[in-house]
Amino acid sequence: MKLKIVVHEAEEGGYWAEVPSIPGCATQGESFEELLANLYEAVEGCLRVDVGHASLSGSGRVIEIAV
Repeated sequence: MKLKIVVHEAEEGGYWAEVPSIPGCATQGESFEELLANLYEAVEGCLRVDVGHASLSGSGRVIEIAV
């Protein structure tokens, strides 16, 4: 999966970024490298759904994939 990210320079220094295709998904970093690391964590957190309490019927199962 490829996502477009909008990166902004913060007035107080550093950067902040938003992911338009995932409403509310944004992060910041003091350096561009820190911003990139934080982006991966933010996107993962925004896309994560807790299925621990999901009720599965019959042959249903929960799997995890990387995108």
